[in-house]
Amino acid sequence: MTVTHIKRALLSVSDKTGLTDFAQELADEGVEILSTGGTAKALKEAGINVKDVSDHTGFPEIMGGRVKTLHPKIHGGLLGKREDQNHNKAMQDHDIAPIDMLVVNLYPFRETVAGGADFATCIENIDIGGPAMIRAAAKNFEDVTVVTSSSDYKDILKDMSKNNGGISRDLRQKLSAKAYAHTASYDSAISNWMAQQMDDYTPHQISFSGQLKQVLRYGENPHQSASLYLDGSNRAGVATAKQVQGKELSYNNLNDTDAAYELVSEFEAPTVAIIKHANPCGVASADTLEDAYKKALACDPVSAFGGIIAVNRPLNAATTELILKTFCEVVIAPSIEAPALTLFEAKDKIRVLTTGEMPDPSSKRQIIKSISGGYLIQDADNGHITVNDLKVVSDREPTEDELRDLLFAFSIAKHVKSNTIVYAKDGATVGIGAGQMSRIDSAKIAASKMKEAGLDGLNPVVASDAFFPFADGLLAAADAGVTAVIQPGGSIRDQDVIDAANDRGLAMVFTGMRHFKH
Repeated sequence: MTVTHIKRALLSVSDKTGLTDFAQELADEGVEILSTGGTAKALKEAGINVKDVSDHTGFPEIMGGRVKTLHPKIHGGLLGKREDQNHNKAMQDHDIAPIDMLVVNLYPFRETVAGGADFATCIENIDIGGPAMIRAAAKNFEDVTVVTSSSDYKDILKDMSKNNGGISRDLRQKLSAKAYAHTASYDSAISNWMAQQMDDYTPHQISFSGQLKQVLRYGENPHQSASLYLDGSNRAGVATAKQVQGKELSYNNLNDTDAAYELVSEFEAPTVAIIKHANPCGVASADTLEDAYKKALACDPVSAFGGIIAVNRPLNAATTELILKTFCEVVIAPSIEAPALTLFEAKDKIRVLTTGEMPDPSSKRQIIKSISGGYLIQDADNGHITVNDLKVVSDREPTEDELRDLLFAFSIAKHVKSNTIVYAKDGATVGIGAGQMSRIDSAKIAASKMKEAGLDGLNPVVASDAFFPFADGLLAAADAGVTAVIQPGGSIRDQDVIDAANDRGLAMVFTGMRHFKH
């Protein structure tokens, strides 16, 4: 194992976490420290001897700091191969001193964008010298140690202690790979942001990046490995949530909880969603969370066992007492009141998450799915229908109560696997049919669920995520006692379906918007 000793290090960081302690350890080892700007200032204030990069290069910072490390004495010091005679001669001829360690993390571009900065400010927070130095040092990892994260300081100091002030090749190569991932992620954020500024959502090349948050025990099944990565958007939800208590979240937990929280974010009124295998088995809105939970549970109490529960309000003790009467895997809320937390402590295996806020269901984001040899990329389904978007196509117009339930049911259908049929009454689902190969099967399953739960005879409304290709699906819903129908429309047999609705005295509206979810 080849060890390289650190005689000179260049430190220039935006994130100064642990900086002075790390630099002091290097200085105590006799390492000469080069630095720039705010990093140099922080180190000097800490009493650490620092040589400014401009003094090292003999060239001043120019163009408002845009040009300071882009200099042969910097890049030659990083790229020079120590065992190459030609490289050594060039370094001697041009008075280039080797730089054995580079500690750089980049201008906070993502944070600047997320903070709502204007275009010019975002441009100025695109780092140039930093990525150039990182890539140079990473390429020459046989001789140079490159550090892009403060989380690595401890391991580096430990390695130096073990190797008499040197860094092992294994660690240098590991840090090199991490450095390339760091610059790739940074460039990805910039390229995607720049494309968005031009409203270009199909660029010639596209890249994605993520920050590892958690290695999961396994994926959907035990023989599949899995991990959770953050995309840097800080969207409120399961990926960025704080886990208050409970066992480690599994892949399926994360997937189902995401589905639950995105669903409840659709509603302004207090709303509860109970999710099983990424499909809702009960959703309800009411004046209080307690009532919403009771109505959601009533839809399918059997499937709710071991489910995921999401709420769109601070979770109180009264609702928590109801939740704890039935076994559940995960509970997620924007916040949880102290008395409710106390109740959860008695059931410490339940995973309890808080997000701080609700996600914006109308925000533009992308869904990425891998297929053999490529990726499918689409905008997330942020479509929203209001009463003004509806087209009444039946002889009978829906009542105000029916309209409210129709819009509620259609919002639920958006979050159910296709083919989807949702029965709803008084702001609550009373029967859900999901993921069937035919729409009529979904309608029959939803009706069966409604009957099993003792909710038949309520005369609900029905929502379909896509058009009825034939009248049979609608007739199955009519047989279940529905009074009104909401569907996208757009079939060549629309008139047959409209005629069937009129024959049964149903009100029917078209949305003009489909909500397939595969």
